[in-house]
Amino acid sequence: MARFKKIYIETTNVCNLSCNFCPKTKRKAGFMTKEEFEIIVKKIKGYTNYIYLHLMGEPFLNKNFEDFIKIAKRENLYVNITTNGTLVNSVKDIIINNGGVRQINISLHSFEANDSNINFNEYFINILNFINEGNKKTNTIFSLRLWNIDTEELKADNSLNLNILELIEEKLSLDFDLKEVLKEKNRVKLKERIYLNMAEKFSWPDSNISLISQDVFCYGLRDQIGILVDGTVVPCCLDSEGSINLGNIFEEDLQSIIESERAKKIYEGFSRRKAVEDLCKRCGYAKHNFK
Repeated sequence: MARFKKIYIETTNVCNLSCNFCPKTKRKAGFMTKEEFEIIVKKIKGYTNYIYLHLMGEPFLNKNFEDFIKIAKRENLYVNITTNGTLVNSVKDIIINNGGVRQINISLHSFEANDSNINFNEYFINILNFINEGNKKTNTIFSLRLWNIDTEELKADNSLNLNILELIEEKLSLDFDLKEVLKEKNRVKLKERIYLNMAEKFSWPDSNISLISQDVFCYGLRDQIGILVDGTVVPCCLDSEGSINLGNIFEEDLQSIIESERAKKIYEGFSRRKAVEDLCKRCGYAKHNFK
């Protein structure tokens, strides 16, 4: 049985947007090569069946994207992608012609969280046209995300949500009132293999902020790990700076990394619902999991 439900692979830490909810990264900008991806895939073989081309950065910026899809498909790995959606037209043919992409998560909340001059209609119509075509020609799951609901602690950018929902209704030819359905639940099946997920804005972990809580739970090292573009292995997908460096996949085998003393302490800590790393004590998402 595979050890992890998913492994995140950061094929680039470069992004073409600057979302106000994103912590950004001070790490050296990088793009993973085809050869590096091959090494990672071989080393994680047997540890998971699902890879997520995401952590920081926009995965569609990497010119080797098509090679990554082909390699993963060859190794019988299910590929999941998280994107801001601005570049869907540049990779549409790759995704449709190659198959092999299990799920694409599109962060629609990226639009309002930016000061860039992206045209509202162009952005959303390109995405929704892509989804319509992909839904007809592939078995890919499309998950639209609006993770911008206000919380008591955080105010999100969401004044355009009603406009977005109306456009989704129109372009996907929905036969129900999406706004009414969302009054009852935050996750809606729009069509076969097309979903909309609404969620609250959350604060990313940051070692420089005040302690949030030591009483937390995380699926890091339990259901998931992340591999940064330089090969650094981290416990979860929210370690944007590689603060919890467990080892490097290009220099060590994965088993020795996840059996290291530091990794064991993290895992055992979460088993007791306690954070042992400073970063984890300052993670709003981990605190949410504890509820």
